[in-house]
Amino acid sequence: MEMPKASEADKKRFRSLVPDLPEVVIKPMFGNLGAFVNGNMFAGLFGPTVGVKLSAADKAALESTERTVPFGPAERPMGGWTGLPEIWNGEGAGDEARAKGWVEKAFEHVAGLPPKAAKAPRNSKK
Repeated sequence: MEMPKASEADKKRFRSLVPDLPEVVIKPMFGNLGAFVNGNMFAGLFGPTVGVKLSAADKAALESTERTVPFGPAERPMGGWTGLPEIWNGEGAGDEARAKGWVEKAFEHVAGLPPKAAKAPRNSKK
């Protein structure tokens, strides 16, 4: 399974799309980035592709009106996630605003989910 790495330009763009709020945490994920709220990821970066976790209705609306792409490895895309149209990665008029709007919808959806439970510390037995 190939894991593409995001370029510094991809990472900068991703950060610009994510809401600048205290409850949002952006963390490295396998050479890419993930944006989290309450411990749950709502947006991710996989190479140059931005993926979002939307409500079922928003996911259907986005996928029926835009050229979305699978999010994650081609062999095993992430279920329940939608990759924003690759054409939005360019400098097209309004593309940045549309991408930001969908990332904000993902934030709103995931912020309404129960917080992710903290993992119990592992006991290392040797």
